[in-house]
Amino acid sequence: MLLGALAALLRPTLASPQDIPARAKQYRATLIRCAHAEWGLAAPVATMAAQIHQESLWDPEARSAYASGLAQFTPATARWLPTVAPQTGEPAPLNPGWALRALVAYDHWLHGKISAASPCDRWAMTLSAYNGGLGWLNRDRRIAPSSGLDPARWWGHVETVNAGRAAWAIRENRGYPRRILLTLEPLYEATGWGEGVCP
Repeated sequence: MLLGALAALLRPTLASPQDIPARAKQYRATLIRCAHAEWGLAAPVATMAAQIHQESLWDPEARSAYASGLAQFTPATARWLPTVAPQTGEPAPLNPGWALRALVAYDHWLHGKISAASPCDRWAMTLSAYNGGLGWLNRDRRIAPSSGLDPARWWGHVETVNAGRAAWAIRENRGYPRRILLTLEPLYEATGWGEGVCP
């Protein structure tokens, strides 16, 4: 009971269904199909929908300084991804179908490289790696025990470690899984996008 109360205090206020962009609906079936093809029927579709929301607000033409498309792939990652996930095909970050297939495949590849204390911890680490790179996550995990922290736990452990990233980069990286899993995932679960990964 105490754990449930603590979780409720740590979970930010839920967004409202009106916060899901209307254009998300046109990509829902494609995301579900891609997620089931890569992860099976138990795919955490609500989690991936929340990730796309965070990445681009479901805008297939979204562009940032370094990345583009629904899933905000950098050119380098888009070129590299087919070497570990050939099913993604020729890189096309601005193509919504490719972007959804690639996000699901990249999440799956990262998830397979990470072990953690719980599914929620594992997904937080997966999202941290998606946002900032698996190398940085592994460095953070390696130095966590020197501060008495558990490298298998994200929340309150690895998330508090910085192996050397700039202040702005670590703020962005730590906010990324927190917003996706604690604010947006519950919104997508509550509006019928399927299951997420964090209770």
